[in-house]
Amino acid sequence: MTLIAKEVFLTKGIGRHKEKLASFEEALRDANIASFNLVHVSSILPPNCKLVSKQKGLEKLKPGQILHCVMSRNSVNENHRLISASIGTAIPKDRNHYGYISEHHSFGETDEQTGEYAEDLSALMLSTIQGIEFAQDTTWDQKEEIWKMSGKIVKTTNITQSAIGMSEVWTTVVAAAVFVF
Repeated sequence: MTLIAKEVFLTKGIGRHKEKLASFEEALRDANIASFNLVHVSSILPPNCKLVSKQKGLEKLKPGQILHCVMSRNSVNENHRLISASIGTAIPKDRNHYGYISEHHSFGETDEQTGEYAEDLSALMLSTIQGIEFAQDTTWDQKEEIWKMSGKIVKTTNITQSAIGMSEVWTTVVAAAVFVF
């Protein structure tokens, strides 16, 4: 049996608790995926896999179901420490070809910084299999222009969650791309 997802949705969440594992559970609840058995997978967006809204994706799922997802996660229990978790996607123009999903987590970066990095990473991975090449010192803006001009990458996007840590409490952030079969 071949399992190839037909749809994928993006979600994010934040959780806080005195126990690290419980803060992760709270983040999954906030992302609306705590009631599922999550299987972490790598970075391939299947050919012809449609990006749908979280609501539309969740409507097709049942509690306890095994879900395959690409997940980014970060935790901290330090006061005033900024953490983030992000998922970036790169969708090829030729939808019969696969795309990429990247996960990135960081300390001290804003939502925008972390999200752009995750998006850039997925586009970079897609560009390497599409024959788009750059010099090592090519800037983000130059890469973006080269991708647009190539016509091979149609869309990039990200979902990012950040939070500021608190002392004596674990703070966890998650971002995920969840596959629907």
